[in-house]
Amino acid sequence: MSKVALITGITGQDGSYLAELLLGKGYHVHGVVRRASTFNTGRLDAIYQDPHDAHRRLFLHHGDLHDASALVGLMARVKPDEVYHLGAQSHVRVSFDQPSYTGDITGLGTTRLLEAIRSAGIDTRFYQASSSEMFGAAAPPQSEETPFQPQSPYGAAKVYAFWVAKNYREAYGMFAVNGILFNHESPRRGETFVTRKVTRAVARIKAGRQEHLYLGNLDAIRDWGYAPEYVAAMWRMLQIDQPDDYVVATGTAWSVRDFVRLAFTHAGLDWERHVRYDPSYERPAEVDALVGDPTKAGAVLGWKPEVLIDDLVRIMVDADIEQLGDELAGRLVRMDRQHG
Repeated sequence: MSKVALITGITGQDGSYLAELLLGKGYHVHGVVRRASTFNTGRLDAIYQDPHDAHRRLFLHHGDLHDASALVGLMARVKPDEVYHLGAQSHVRVSFDQPSYTGDITGLGTTRLLEAIRSAGIDTRFYQASSSEMFGAAAPPQSEETPFQPQSPYGAAKVYAFWVAKNYREAYGMFAVNGILFNHESPRRGETFVTRKVTRAVARIKAGRQEHLYLGNLDAIRDWGYAPEYVAAMWRMLQIDQPDDYVVATGTAWSVRDFVRLAFTHAGLDWERHVRYDPSYERPAEVDALVGDPTKAGAVLGWKPEVLIDDLVRIMVDADIEQLGDELAGRLVRMDRQHG
C-alpha cells in the first residue's frame, strides 16, 4: 500500500511543491486548508483532483491550528505515515504587528499538532518546519550547533516550536525532526516577501506598468536557495533511521541589494533608476546576516543544492514576466469581447 502523508500549509509555496513531490512518489496526500470566503488553493491547481474521482490521491480538509480537537479527529481519520508541519504565520515583518497571533499559530499550533498525534495514538513521522530566523543575531555561518538568538516574534515562536518538537521526540519517543531551512524562493513565493516583490516589480517596470520599487534594508545578507530542492530535503529527513535536526542552506551569502541588482540586470534594467528607500519596511530589530552551513545535511541526507542565486533570479524574473504578459493579454481579450 502507498504511504499516506498529511501536510499543514499545503496551499503555501513549500506545501504545494511538497505535495507534487509526494504524489510523484506514489503517496496519498492529505492537506489542511484554512476556510476562506475566496479560493486560496491556486498553487495546487496543477495537481488538483476532483473530489468525486474514486482514484484520487490528493485530499483537502478544512482545519485550523487553533482547533486542537479538530486536529485530533483529523489525525485519527487520516492515520498518516508522515506529517509535514509547514503551516504558520510566516511573515517576519508582520509578526511585529501581530505578535500574539504569530505566537499562537506558529508556536502553540505546533504543540497542538504534536499533541493531536499523541492523543490519536498513531505511529507517524513528524517534520517541523524550523527557520533560519531562529538564529537572528548569531554570527554566520550558522549550523545545528549555533545558539538561537531570535530577533522577531516569528523567530521566537519558531524557537518554541523547535524545542517542543525535540521535547516530544525525547519524552515520548516520537520520530520528530526539525528542518532549519534558510531562505528558499520560487515563482510561487508570496507576493509580499521581498524576493517576489522584487521580481514582480521588475516585470511590471519592464512592461511600463510601474515606475518605482520601494524597499527597506538593502544591506541585509541572506542565503537564498530554490524551494523545490528544499522540500526534497524535508522528505529525506523522514526517510532515515533516526530522527535528528538539520540545517538546509546553500552556504552562500548575498545581500538584498545583490538580489535586486541581479533581477533588474536580467531584465535589462538599471535598478538604481527605479528602487527607492522606504523606512516603513525596516524591522524594529534587524537581522544582519543569515548564512547556513549545510554540511550535516550533505553528509547524512545526501542533499546538496543545485540552483544558486543566478539561476534562482532568472527563474523568478522570467516567470513573473510571463505571468504578467498572460494577465495583460487576457485583459485585452476581455476588453475586445466587451466592446466587440
